[in-house]
Amino acid sequence: MMHPGMLYWWKTHRGSARYAHAGCGPSAAYGWHGRGHEWSGFAAAPQETELGAGAFGVRRPLRFLAYKLDLDDDQVTELARILSDLKTERAQAEVDSRRATAALADAIAAEQFDDQQAAAAGSMRVTTAEHLRDAVIKTLGRIHALLEPAQRQRLAYLIRTGTLQI
Repeated sequence: MMHPGMLYWWKTHRGSARYAHAGCGPSAAYGWHGRGHEWSGFAAAPQETELGAGAFGVRRPLRFLAYKLDLDDDQVTELARILSDLKTERAQAEVDSRRATAALADAIAAEQFDDQQAAAAGSMRVTTAEHLRDAVIKTLGRIHALLEPAQRQRLAYLIRTGTLQI
């Protein structure tokens, strides 16, 4: 896997004849076909949505936390369940957000602005945000119960410094 610091260089220099001798040009064996290649398969999704969902699913934060907090196997298994539940809640919140956005678009596209439909979409957004807030608080409680005091301190440090976003 390429070091993240090399991505910019690679994207700007790939396909260049001056680097072809070093094996840095486009290569069909690796699926890179000239300048038209999009890097979306390698790039993470945006870090934040309006609902706060991060770029990663369950596996990466799980590996990161298992390493940083020095979790044992039982803790890793339970943390995987906890993060999976939160991921499901965030996915549902994203679906609800899209529905609310569609309802707002429908209200504005109508011949007459539909106040009731817009208010219902706004209420849906508030309800979704409250539900997600409750899910995050429940998740944090479950994680707190799972960890030992020293692990909680390390987790708190990761949250405070912004290394880990919840």
